Amino acid sequence: MSNEEFELNCSVRTEFGKGASRRLRRLNESIPAILYGGKKKAVSLTIPHKDIARATENEAFFSHIITLNIDSKKEPAVIKALQRHPAKSLILHADFQRVDMKQEIQVKVPIHFINEDKCVGVKLDGGIIRHTLNEIEIVCLPKDLPEYIEVDMENVKLGDSVHLSDLTFPEGVLSIALSQGEESDLNVARVQQPRGAMEEEEAAAAEGQEAAEGEAPAEGESGDSGGEGSSGDGDDS
Repeated sequence: MSNEEFELNCSVRTEFGKGASRRLRRLNESIPAILYGGKKKAVSLTIPHKDIARATENEAFFSHIITLNIDSKKEPAVIKALQRHPAKSLILHADFQRVDMKQEIQVKVPIHFINEDKCVGVKLDGGIIRHTLNEIEIVCLPKDLPEYIEVDMENVKLGDSVHLSDLTFPEGVLSIALSQGEESDLNVARVQQPRGAMEEEEAAAAEGQEAAEGEAPAEGESGDSGGEGSSGDGDDS
């Protein structure tokens, strides 16, 4: 778990609806949010936009226990959803889920790829690394929540892939996908040939196939006359 701490000052929201949310954003420079989960009722909140915008600049915010200061109370939570403006750098709404420090939580954490510059499939064979996952869904106690999961690419050869089962998860952290069986052992990354080289190989293979087909007898060549005679017999009858 990271040593970083995130706290957001919040207020309980009493006005609802689209109009109220627009006024909140425009006049108070705050955003609507909601806190739910646990055995308590959901609470509608307002959060200063500048505070949450600053917090979300740090990747760790999305995989970290956040303290919500709601009036005089503190609520540990994790961010579950964030709605952004499609054209402007504005946050429109945030969803938080309460955290019980004694109960496991299910969250998504980012992947950090390391040693890509030392990858043997790249250095020795000219391959390129393709990331197929950027985050992993895990389950753990809040105290064990990692900021990210590392994927070491140093010894991955050209044509090889890294799967979830190849990763080392911190103690107390389990992959949701792996818990569902071997068929859910997702591909995380692979080292493949550059697109140009792949296209050249595909073209060469296609040319080889065409040449092989050209050497073989044309389809139906030896049986054309028999086929026509059979058809003619049918016409005569």
